[in-house]
Amino acid sequence: MENRINQLFETKKTNILSIYFCAGYPEADNTVDVIRTLAKNGVDMIEIGIPFSDPMADGVVIQNAATRALRNGMSLKKLFHQLEHVRRDVRIPLLLMGYLNPVMQYGFENFCRSCRSCGIDGCILPDLPFDDYLHDFKPVAEKYNVKAIMLITPETSDERIRLIDGHTDGFIYMVSSAATTGAQTSFDERKQAYFRRIGAMSLHNPRMVGFGISNRETFRAACNEASGAIIGSKFVTLLGEYKSAETAIKKLLEIL
Repeated sequence: MENRINQLFETKKTNILSIYFCAGYPEADNTVDVIRTLAKNGVDMIEIGIPFSDPMADGVVIQNAATRALRNGMSLKKLFHQLEHVRRDVRIPLLLMGYLNPVMQYGFENFCRSCRSCGIDGCILPDLPFDDYLHDFKPVAEKYNVKAIMLITPETSDERIRLIDGHTDGFIYMVSSAATTGAQTSFDERKQAYFRRIGAMSLHNPRMVGFGISNRETFRAACNEASGAIIGSKFVTLLGEYKSAETAIKKLLEIL
């Protein structure tokens, strides 16, 4: 069966909206409710955050959400249990995003097996070294049809970008800056030059822009330079403020 991530990018070329949220935030048992609500409101793809005590790529908003989720008792084992029946009514691509430590404690093959059994299409592990992925992780991920999505930043060399593009499948996650996650109001010329540089490389994989997408200006700028945008901190902020996924996504869509 073709992976849902590939299906999405084959059928929709522009303005793809992917939303990130942290599993177990604001409440321990709201993970599936958030997923269903986002899917029902027209979101194209969802990244489910695995909370971790040292999320080095994340800004304060997502750090705080992860801390709250861990206090709520969220774990990878509990998350997979929550996701067991999510595919009864959710059709869009679902990815898990987190750090290597909890995944390695769970066991990478067990992780991929659990992903397949509950319908997770891909994973994003920002601290997984690419060389380790190539030699140790890629064969296992491919066995279970779990797409391992790699991040690139403005500092990533063209050579490394082409290497990533040649050995991954799904999409490339273009981090808008080398800083941590967090909402921004606009992209400066340096960031836009970076987007254009990657666009001119004619990569095989589609691209999504993440980190700093929070309003119409940043969303449109991202969509002009890639297939779409990933929004995390802004949605997590709204979710924490309103305690309702329905209200949070409606408020977000109003400003995009």
